[in-house]
Amino acid sequence: MCGIAGFLGPWTTEHLELMQSYLRHRGPDDKGLHFDKTDHIGMAHTRLSIIDLASGQQPLSNADESIFVVFNGEIYNHHDLREELINCGFQLKCKSDGEVISHLYEKYGIEFVKKLRGMFAIALWDSRNKKLFLIRDRFGIKPVYFRNTNEGFLFASEIKAILAIDRVTDIDPQAFDWYMSFRYVPEDRTMFSGIYKLLPGHWMEISTKEIRTERYWDLRTIEPGKNRTEQQWADDLKEKLREAVEIRLMSEVPLGSFLSGGLDSSFIVGLMSQMSNKPVETFSFGVGSGWHNETSYAEEVSEFFNTSHHPLSGDCNEPELFKRVIWYLDEPLADTAVIPTFLLSKLTREFVTVALTGEGADELLGGYDKYKVLLVGDRIGKFVPEFLLRPFTKVTKNWNKLFRGLNFLASSRDRARAYMELVSVFHESEKQNLYSETGKKFVKKAESSSQVIKRILDDCKGTTYLDDLFQIDLMTWLPNDVLLKADKMTMAHGLEGRVPFLDHKFAEFCSSIPANLKVKKWQEKYILRKAMQGFVPDSIIKRKKHGFTVSLKPWANGGENSTLRSILSKENIERRGLFNFAEVDKLLNKDLDDPYVRRQVTSLLTFELWAQVFIDTTDLSQWNNIKM
Repeated sequence: MCGIAGFLGPWTTEHLELMQSYLRHRGPDDKGLHFDKTDHIGMAHTRLSIIDLASGQQPLSNADESIFVVFNGEIYNHHDLREELINCGFQLKCKSDGEVISHLYEKYGIEFVKKLRGMFAIALWDSRNKKLFLIRDRFGIKPVYFRNTNEGFLFASEIKAILAIDRVTDIDPQAFDWYMSFRYVPEDRTMFSGIYKLLPGHWMEISTKEIRTERYWDLRTIEPGKNRTEQQWADDLKEKLREAVEIRLMSEVPLGSFLSGGLDSSFIVGLMSQMSNKPVETFSFGVGSGWHNETSYAEEVSEFFNTSHHPLSGDCNEPELFKRVIWYLDEPLADTAVIPTFLLSKLTREFVTVALTGEGADELLGGYDKYKVLLVGDRIGKFVPEFLLRPFTKVTKNWNKLFRGLNFLASSRDRARAYMELVSVFHESEKQNLYSETGKKFVKKAESSSQVIKRILDDCKGTTYLDDLFQIDLMTWLPNDVLLKADKMTMAHGLEGRVPFLDHKFAEFCSSIPANLKVKKWQEKYILRKAMQGFVPDSIIKRKKHGFTVSLKPWANGGENSTLRSILSKENIERRGLFNFAEVDKLLNKDLDDPYVRRQVTSLLTFELWAQVFIDTTDLSQWNNIKM
């Protein structure tokens, strides 16, 4: 696991080294540069050594050094690819998984990416054709950002490395408005105007003549399977996940797993335990007390599989800690789970360098309650006209759940709108009340958040509605919240996270499973639970989904002098200029444990702290030098 950065333009080695310095947390073990003044190409790398510790330094090149590569990630099938290349006459110099990339490009061109099985962000320079390629893995496990200016083209694993030599303080209006709906920025935008992210499953070609992007993988092309029993599907799921876990155990450094006690991490830990000749190292984090804390479930699974378990709990309510988390995130992500994930990663890195995690199972196998709600709403919407429900939405705006529910049902004939009515942090009318006059002008030309969902649904023709819902989350929530959080919080501590559920071969198998076996009898992840029967304790299989949830109430201790009111003060809100303080004040007086209120306040809190770190700070190096 590593950090990559670089440029195609008039910058120097000093600029390259500066970019590299902002990524040292991603690769604390080594670093390397390639700079060619003639071609104006610069490539930087910071290395977290996992495979081929003795060699494998980057940038890597082909035999005649006409192709250079910097690479972040793991290629799990590199042994097979290496053998294929050797049989074709290629000579490889080390045992690094990344070494196969330049040679595969020589043989197959950019189509080589379809042969890779793993997680990756790749920058490849073809000096013969004067082309730079950026490539991102199929699900977006590994990030890559870019900025194209009149001077040249910049790219990096994290936005802060771009800001180090091209400071951007302008906020993208469209990204801002979408953030207030989604709590993250979807599609290819970021909160920084003019800085974009390469979409999952895409590659980009950059030359002096043009920049073009192409999608190389699409899960929607997978045909549904037929003529199999439930038990056959369940058995196959278990075996295919076992194989996905097994290939992710390759490592020359200590390896373990996160363990929440939920379905996904418990299944992974169980499979790891079968393959290990010693107890698996497992790690959990307990948030607060009572219903917020699920440590007991993790301990139950640990005892069942005889793991070497390391539980941790801690304070998630420190503003300076939250600011450090935001520094590593780059973008505002209003998900309170970022803080415990950050602290869990810090603990884990004290024992191991690699940790398997459970991301992706919910989106592939139907793990969210909202799928059931959306299905019911879709059926009701066929019989209840919108004009009968819409008047009631106006008189229920002070009752969050009823207001959202009626708006959702009233919009259910428009599936994109219905989805956003259910999941949005701030409803469109709530945003209009929240924005100041300046804020309204700022987002005046922004398109609605439902257009993001509509674009996905328009490309999902021919599948079931439930499959469409999975696809929405795979293209929005998964890369922009779940995987962003996982990558940035683990890499903040030089910890590599591996995600077996997002093995693309396993994911293709999951996509062939009929949707009605994923959500069945109002049971989410039905087929996954069936695959786990007799292998994982029944008490775990029957659990409802929990997730990391941090209460905001400690932030409000002290009333008018609380941490929350200090950050979202009248002075700060009016100085930022985008929000109406009266509406913010009303929100802060509501029940902070109400899930809708908690998400809304978290979104405002996160945005303000993000702006203090990235917009207000005159010298970003002060954050780059923070001590963990």
